[in-house]
Amino acid sequence: MALSMETQLQSIFEDVVKTEMIEEAFAGMFMDTPEDERTKLTSCLGAFRQYWGTLPQESHDQCVQWIVRFIHSQHSPKRISFLHDCLAMAVETSLLPPKMVCGALISSDSLEWERTQLWALTFKLIRKIIGGVDYKGVRDLLKAVLDKIQTIPTTVSSAIVQQLLAAREVVEYILDRNACLLPAYFAVTEIRKLYPEGQLSHWLLGSLISDFVDSFRPTARINSICGRCSLLPVVNNSGAICNSWKLDPTTLRFPLRGMLPFDKDLFEPQTGLLRYVLEQPYSREMVCNMLGLNKQTLNIAQFASFPHMVLSLHQKLAGRGLIKGRDHLMWVLLQFISGSIQKNALADFLPVMKLFDLLYPEKECIPVPDINKPQSTHSFAMTCIWIHLNRKAQNDNSKLQIPIPHSLKLHHEFLQQSLRNKNLGMSDYKIALLCNAYSTNSECFTLPMGVLVETIYGNGSMRINLPGTNCMASGSVTPLPMNLLDSLTVHAKMSLIHSIATRVIKLAHAKSSIALAPALVETYSRLLVYMEIESLGIKGFISQLLPNVFKSHAWGILHTLLEMFSYRMHHIQPHYRVQLLSHLHSLAAVPQTNQNQLHLCVESTALRLITALGSSEVQPQFTRFLNDPKTVLSAESEELNRALILTLARATHVTDFFTGSDSIHGTWCKDILQTIMNFTPHNWASHTLSCFPAPLQAFFKQNNVPQESRFNLKKNVEEEYRKWKSMANENDIITHFSMQGSPPLFLCLLWKMLLETDHINQIGFRVLERIGARALVAHVRTFADFLVYEFSTSAGGQQLNKCIEILNDMVWKYNIVTLDRLILCLAMRSHEGNEAQVCYFIIQLLLLKPNDFRNRVNDFVKENAPEHWLQSDWHNKHMSYHKKYPEKLYFEGLADQVNPPMQLQPQYLPIYFGNVCLRFLPVFDIVIHRFLELLPVSKSLETLLDHLGGLYKFHDRPVTYLYNTLHYYERHLRDRTNLKRKLVHAIMSSLKDNRTPGWCLSETYLKFGMNAREDNVWIPDDTYYCKLIGRLVDTMAGKSPGPFPNCDWRFNEFPNPAAHALHVTCVELMALAVPGKDVGNALLNVVLKSQPLVPRENITAWMNAIGLVITALPEPYWIVLHDRIVSVISSPALTSETAWAGYPFALLDFTACHQSYSEMNCSYVLALAHAVWHHSSIGQLSLIPKFLSETLKPVVLTEFQLLYVYHLVGPFLQRFQQERTRCMLEIGVAFYEMLQAVDQHCQHLSYMDPICDFLYHIKYMYTGDSVKEQVEKIIMTLRPAMKLRLRFITHSSKIETASSAAAAAAAAATSAAAAASSSSSTPQPPVPSMSSSSAAASPSSSQHAHTPM
Repeated sequence: MALSMETQLQSIFEDVVKTEMIEEAFAGMFMDTPEDERTKLTSCLGAFRQYWGTLPQESHDQCVQWIVRFIHSQHSPKRISFLHDCLAMAVETSLLPPKMVCGALISSDSLEWERTQLWALTFKLIRKIIGGVDYKGVRDLLKAVLDKIQTIPTTVSSAIVQQLLAAREVVEYILDRNACLLPAYFAVTEIRKLYPEGQLSHWLLGSLISDFVDSFRPTARINSICGRCSLLPVVNNSGAICNSWKLDPTTLRFPLRGMLPFDKDLFEPQTGLLRYVLEQPYSREMVCNMLGLNKQTLNIAQFASFPHMVLSLHQKLAGRGLIKGRDHLMWVLLQFISGSIQKNALADFLPVMKLFDLLYPEKECIPVPDINKPQSTHSFAMTCIWIHLNRKAQNDNSKLQIPIPHSLKLHHEFLQQSLRNKNLGMSDYKIALLCNAYSTNSECFTLPMGVLVETIYGNGSMRINLPGTNCMASGSVTPLPMNLLDSLTVHAKMSLIHSIATRVIKLAHAKSSIALAPALVETYSRLLVYMEIESLGIKGFISQLLPNVFKSHAWGILHTLLEMFSYRMHHIQPHYRVQLLSHLHSLAAVPQTNQNQLHLCVESTALRLITALGSSEVQPQFTRFLNDPKTVLSAESEELNRALILTLARATHVTDFFTGSDSIHGTWCKDILQTIMNFTPHNWASHTLSCFPAPLQAFFKQNNVPQESRFNLKKNVEEEYRKWKSMANENDIITHFSMQGSPPLFLCLLWKMLLETDHINQIGFRVLERIGARALVAHVRTFADFLVYEFSTSAGGQQLNKCIEILNDMVWKYNIVTLDRLILCLAMRSHEGNEAQVCYFIIQLLLLKPNDFRNRVNDFVKENAPEHWLQSDWHNKHMSYHKKYPEKLYFEGLADQVNPPMQLQPQYLPIYFGNVCLRFLPVFDIVIHRFLELLPVSKSLETLLDHLGGLYKFHDRPVTYLYNTLHYYERHLRDRTNLKRKLVHAIMSSLKDNRTPGWCLSETYLKFGMNAREDNVWIPDDTYYCKLIGRLVDTMAGKSPGPFPNCDWRFNEFPNPAAHALHVTCVELMALAVPGKDVGNALLNVVLKSQPLVPRENITAWMNAIGLVITALPEPYWIVLHDRIVSVISSPALTSETAWAGYPFALLDFTACHQSYSEMNCSYVLALAHAVWHHSSIGQLSLIPKFLSETLKPVVLTEFQLLYVYHLVGPFLQRFQQERTRCMLEIGVAFYEMLQAVDQHCQHLSYMDPICDFLYHIKYMYTGDSVKEQVEKIIMTLRPAMKLRLRFITHSSKIETASSAAAAAAAAATSAAAAASSSSSTPQPPVPSMSSSSAAASPSSSQHAHTPM
């Protein structure tokens, strides 16, 4: 086939170009007349057409390539020119497809710049026929032409430049926006691939390329967040986990979409942002999130090579004479060296000696520091490093042994001498020094480590009592102090924690009857705060220690570990906490845990874990269990599942997860709620339900569970009580009332016995024992409901007092049910109206009427401090408290009262930290919330806070609790400013003795806000808000001394100063007696009004702080931004088309305007809106589509307004695409609808190109064809010039666009007025049959005001 094709083509074309001998001899003397030329052309094409018709489709390409090869193999200019005409005519008469011809011409190997005539003719031909190529074809040709131009060297003879320019003309034509051969967006993408930022284009193209790229700067600006490089997150704040902070892990740049010419600073690596985050304690999770890394991989050692790091430090320090912080630097290096020298080559660590030579220039010996001070461990760090290097060299038999430097001799001798001294005391830091120096030398290390371990194991024969009966422990009670643990290297700490964990596992296997020493438990808890030993620390605790202890059925140790988790652990990563929660739920089902004390402990720990989940942690953690939600839910505890639902309601409210949606369908909550309803079906009281986010309300209304009527309950209790009185056989009675499946009414019966006979017999006790801890919970639940009905119908007075007395006896005298469980059950019932009030009345009576609980709380608060990490005598205080108020968990009181009394000696599990007050705290949190929901009980809540508020001194997250409460109940508390103030006051004043003044609320608030009177409400002024925001700005800037007193962040509620500052600021703002809307406006005014306290040069940091604060507040506070935007969009600057002749994109560049003092209100609002939205959760952002279509669309009529809205929302499309695609599509459509309104309203559009470029950017980067249908209808109604530019979105051909353009032109021509307004000459798009190069579209006059970009 190939041969015959060539032969036939040859015969067709050779025939036309063959010339007589004489013509060749006198080239240029013979001229064909135009007629001859045309005849030749026609006959040639005729023959070719016949042949082409016989060719199969698949050979067309090959055929055209042959023709191009044939033309390019000619040498006679006349022939080449003739054959080019041939090709042009073949295209014009639609014989050959232009795309195929252009492609073949440009990809021909013979097309070289040296053959100038061939070059010029080829590009002229391409220029002539390219108009018929589809837009994707044009894009490919542009790329090919630019590549060809790249082959021209930098210097060529000026004689041939004219010829070479034909190629430039093709590029110019392709880039001509009025010719509209392809979306300009495609062109800029190809150009930026070839010439990235900062690279000049080929000289032949002159400024053509740079001018074209510059015309995209507005589009890039529209897609950029103002001042983005200055915005910073708060680490561990809910927003911090979102996509706003993602960076490219290889370049550390922002992941920008599209090949647009963004501002230079956006292309820079964001090392400042990453460094800021890394500097914050507990930032690992966030760094992983930012860089898209697996948590396990984030280990500095993997990113930085140690020798490289040390040498670059050396290089930077050389010649600067800085030695001040040298000990601290060596201390840091010692951590790494001691931990990794055994696994790596010695050579990797030797560069440290170069640093030593630089930083320790002393000729004489450095004196031994005072070893009674913890800093001494830093002074010894260099000597310790030398000892580790030397040990490694000896072990490797290396030749690299380094003699001890002279300056370190005294230090080294001191360590050697201390080693020889076998009785090491705990009074100084000698032990720490020896551990640090010899942790890689097992012979020497055993001595100091052995002393540490012995101190806390209490191995001697001494035994001590723990609370409860029959519980003995090893005798050591003083834990290792924190400053000693801080003085150990990471390596030494790992050895210590490893010894402890191994010992605990060994004791668990041995089923030792002696409990762990209090000193060991407290020391282990302290070691678990060190993040740097996480793998052996908390990770080992959850994934090895707990399962091992459980497997050994060592219930005492299990109880100990759960107590540690409840009362001693800080900043545990959420995935560990949820993992523990799922362990606890599976534990609850094991028969051995059906034991009063352990069951209580498992439930209390689970309750703490659930209620302590941070609002931003709930979704990411629970979505991990979507395949099997059962693992994180309780199969039997209605209270725990209710607590989870309340946490879920609070979390989705605070993170605005459900904002803008009305159903939970399709969300991660659905399966969780469904599973809970299968496990523990229940209802919610209407006053609680009304606080839930709307989708959750809808779910519970649909899944309503029928309640047992109070009448039935009463009847059943009477019935059972009759049986109790009438049955004679003891065994029958015990079997009947404790049988599985029998109605859980036994506590109601005990109540009736006490009410009627003041006495419970021995059988009652036996039944209780037989029912068992797990089943008894159901009895407590029905008892709670029964109590409410009893109290509702009691006659008051005497009878009421009698009821209270009995109830109290059941708790404190007979120990039938613990107070915290009973209150939890009561608080979690779903009574309505009057019955709800009765229920809360019972809670109040139980807590306050008898003084049993009040005394316990007062004494505990008075005698103890929450800073357990600073205490060495916790155990003694703990024991004296338990002696005074023993906890009785096995119905001991009842056993004493029965006739005859029973001698009980139950085996207690060890209690190291807990008591009824601390167990009650998470229950108190829930009680306060329930009381807040029901308006009539507000006064009772104030009374509770007055008497028991002091307990919040021991709350591990008091500020977060306040923040969540004020946020979640914002609507309920709006008009109850007194109650709000009371709540804040009670919780904050409980901490006053344990916190430095100024740690939380501002001085101004404490002076005016805390003591305000109802009739004289304090309304803060602008200065107050500026100072409050300034406090956060200074904290984030790391100002020293900072606005807040220093503290140990490892034991703080918040992981770092900024998170603390943000939360206390929000609590204070929500506590003000000022409506949210006014507070929101005042916050915006901090930068929108001229404020003497806000420095100009630092304005973006202030905007950043306002963004952080306002998005962390409830909706009424931040929604006011929408009103500001509306007022700016309706302002004369944007509505009048002649108000100023400025260039809108310059106006919208906040940074440049600000630096040149030419900013206007609209650019300030734009920058502030960007700062706020950048910090917003996706839930908050999801209100934008509605805001656009309902509020902004009706007011946007001018081009400036349209560009402003595009710039306002454009930069956030990337987040919508990643997190809420639906919103992105709605915004895409709204943008076109606004354009349609502007198009109809404005006679004249000056910025069509940037508008269209932006719309193409949205199509190709975000929406694709998803909104094509809605958008096409709108595009068809736009003015012809606009329609022509957008024709690639509708895929309409130029013919359609042209005919509508012609129609418009005709219509315009008939109207003289329109002619006068110069809008009649609409663009004439190129028609497909382009016989000459004049077919370019005439520049549209609606573009005449086009500013050069």
